[in-house]
Amino acid sequence: MRFLVYLLAGFAGGMLGGMGMGGGTVLIPILTVLCGVPQHMAQAVNLFSFLPMALLSLRIHSRNNLLDARGTVWMIVPATALSVLGALFVQGIAGGVLRSCFGVFLCILSVYQFYLGIAELRASKKD
Repeated sequence: MRFLVYLLAGFAGGMLGGMGMGGGTVLIPILTVLCGVPQHMAQAVNLFSFLPMALLSLRIHSRNNLLDARGTVWMIVPATALSVLGALFVQGIAGGVLRSCFGVFLCILSVYQFYLGIAELRASKKD
């Protein structure tokens, strides 16, 4: 049964990640709340699961000529460096604090997405 929950968590995270929304917004809460995985481990699993999804997305977008490769080095290098620094930084933070910070992040993200939806709805009514 536990395998099925993990499989569904991976499927949900992968589907949302493939649609452009961060899969971690679903994967991390599923792993921590439903599966009892510690917060640090759930976030590490999320980051690790992102790699194959990102590589597959890059391949598909490149094949469809939707990838503008100019300037990618200027994104990859700082993103990698900051990811390593972030991983080192959170090692010293308690799991409960990390969980609370992630919860606040999700709340802010949901308010922001709600605001964008309302703005888009108003713009479509004006047209």
